Amino acid sequence: MSRFPILYWPRSTKSDTEYQTARKVINAAIGAMPEVITGDLNVADIFATREDAVIYYPVFCGSTGWWGELLGGDATVTDKVIVSPECQLMVIESVSAAHRGRRAAHQLFAAEIYPTSGFFKKMTSEIATVADMLATDAGTILALFAGRDKNKFVNILESTGNSYLGCIGQY
Repeated sequence: MSRFPILYWPRSTKSDTEYQTARKVINAAIGAMPEVITGDLNVADIFATREDAVIYYPVFCGSTGWWGELLGGDATVTDKVIVSPECQLMVIESVSAAHRGRRAAHQLFAAEIYPTSGFFKKMTSEIATVADMLATDAGTILALFAGRDKNKFVNILESTGNSYLGCIGQY
């Protein structure tokens, strides 16, 4: 099933480097430039007309809010894409499209990593993407990664002196 990318961007796109980077990231992930919505976003209407839509919703540093009201009962956040330290994209799909034919395609891996450039140079988005991170008092980072190939992920971790903690779920 092909996916139809839509980028919601609530602020001016003119001279916005995060906007340009977000479009490039989506193009790299989906293989198509996203349609851009800058006005009101109605998730239910979009999925009613295009079930194959994938909405990329930006969350900027310092944003607060409850996303459940945005999603409603027929949509789910399926991924998170880091654009910059100030912006990440929530990937929103219809519930039926998110579950159709992709069960257990992604796994969530937990790891304790030392924040070195060697690790981040070897870890590519083709192996796993960062879902969340938490710094510890010991100077390490507890990280949650989303990926498809556990063996590649563990090999990269171990080759850079980091510790694999386990797979904690699938989606």
